[in-house]
Amino acid sequence: MRTLNSYLRQRFGKKLYKIPVNAGMTCPNRDGTLGTRGCIFCSGSGSGDFAGDPALGITAQIADGIRRIREKLPKEEVGYIAYFQAFTNTYAPVSRLRELYLEALSCPGVEVLSIATRPDCLGEEVLDLLSEMNRIRPVWVELGLQTIHERTAAYIRRGYPLEAYDEAVRNLKARGIETIVHVILGLPGETREEMIETARYVGESGAEGIKLQLLHVLKGTDLAAEYEAGRFPCLTEDAYIDLLKEILQVLPEDLVVHRLTGDGDKKLLIAPLWSGDKKHVMNRIRRELDLEKR
Repeated sequence: MRTLNSYLRQRFGKKLYKIPVNAGMTCPNRDGTLGTRGCIFCSGSGSGDFAGDPALGITAQIADGIRRIREKLPKEEVGYIAYFQAFTNTYAPVSRLRELYLEALSCPGVEVLSIATRPDCLGEEVLDLLSEMNRIRPVWVELGLQTIHERTAAYIRRGYPLEAYDEAVRNLKARGIETIVHVILGLPGETREEMIETARYVGESGAEGIKLQLLHVLKGTDLAAEYEAGRFPCLTEDAYIDLLKEILQVLPEDLVVHRLTGDGDKKLLIAPLWSGDKKHVMNRIRRELDLEKR
């Protein structure tokens, strides 16, 4: 397994910290293009519960994030990743996107631009813009795939077919832009084998990185209503860690694993409650996956 920490130190010679920012975007699943309620699991912040306040602007959000990191690590040499996290961050006029991306890249210490988006929001003009930014600093595009299974994709209201993901990865690779893929483990109705199949598919698709995310049930989502109606169970801690062990065995050795679990906002988290103790969970994952020294 190739960890993000080892990859960053090898490529940049130091640790880089992500600073999540909120650019005030929306999503075709929310603005009426495909729907108005978002994906079934998505909170009102568009999966940006830990991002900043869009009213502050990009520069102020990044400066605040850097300040918080420097308070904890006053002497360590580090760099920063400007992470456009909330909603769909290529879903705006290209002129506006250019302003936002350039503002982030102009912030001192920012060495990577990471952009969370959907595979169906990467038209030619956007791809050209990403190529332009990639000549300034490395650009990572984080695609919310979640699953390769069309039954589940329809249930979660993803809103695009698997072919859109395949095309997006091809187009990004052709432009030399790194692709990181988000996968949710524990989606309702999926078997262990189906989750492993999704991970294997991502590993074979040409993506450079993967984020494995435990399904969180958050207040205010349609998924919460499904859970409270007893329509699906959440993974137990033991089941999740055992699943991770199997998934890591099917991933290519050079694929960078950016995340092994993730955490939900404790003010919104309904289930699984065991995931709220992130320190305990990560310590156990590192111990059982033998990641202590990576």
